[in-house]
Amino acid sequence: MKPLQIRNHQFNWGKRTYIMGIINITPDSFSGDGLLTSEAWIDRAVAQGQQFVTDGADILDIGGESTRPGAAQVEVDEELKRVVPAIEALRQIVDVPISIDTYKAKVANAAIRAGADMVNDVWSLQMDSDMATVCASHKIPVVLMHNRSTPRNAVQEAQLGGRYIGTKYGDLLGDIASELQHSIRLAKQVGIPNEHIILDTGIGFGKTVAQNLQLLNRTDYFKLLGHPLLIGPSNKSFIGYTLNLPPEDRMEGTAAAVTMAIARGADIVRVHQVKQMVRVAQMADAIVRG
Repeated sequence: MKPLQIRNHQFNWGKRTYIMGIINITPDSFSGDGLLTSEAWIDRAVAQGQQFVTDGADILDIGGESTRPGAAQVEVDEELKRVVPAIEALRQIVDVPISIDTYKAKVANAAIRAGADMVNDVWSLQMDSDMATVCASHKIPVVLMHNRSTPRNAVQEAQLGGRYIGTKYGDLLGDIASELQHSIRLAKQVGIPNEHIILDTGIGFGKTVAQNLQLLNRTDYFKLLGHPLLIGPSNKSFIGYTLNLPPEDRMEGTAAAVTMAIARGADIVRVHQVKQMVRVAQMADAIVRG
């Protein structure tokens, strides 16, 4: 795979694992790290971003809508009020690439104009028909994530949070690969170049606990699609239900999942605990990549 230049940083796929730090500008993040619980949320976002960069993050991922199972949808205007000021403020003080985590074209367009360098679309260009065109017109990379989330398949438990049940696949790996290939075609149809496409298998989105575990273990299957892979297991419910632990106690489970993802070929890992997962990734890289 060709190296990818994002802002002033070159990503040489296969050389090491890159770290994407999560900054949630929400009041209802499943992991309890949502910043929209204080009037000083912009200052908090800036401080968190600065700390993540100090800790070794290669990308900052800014999101204004929770994607946890059962979360309420956020209107475009509200999402813009959350993410644009945070991106503008962060862009003034950090040099690492900033990613906008949204599936809405209007939000993506405004975020890019505010300083975002890439789009992380959890609906893989399929929720908003204008998203592919926005990414193409700005000539920026896009993360295409597989997603079969449906509210009727989401259940909630007080301590462990939401999870999906009853999600049917004829062939888990084959179906996900096929649906990602469809999104790749959508991207290429509007002129998004091959090297601007990053894939995410969508762990935690429309998959049962068992399916998430299987998917993580077979991350290598998706290397056949020929694109860099982003894997986002951080603190997710499949870890909680496996270990019977709430989100705030899932760091060790996340470390194990990150290590497995790297061993199976992940190029980027998206995490909440940047400092700790940078160390995990460095150790895993030393073992796997030599």
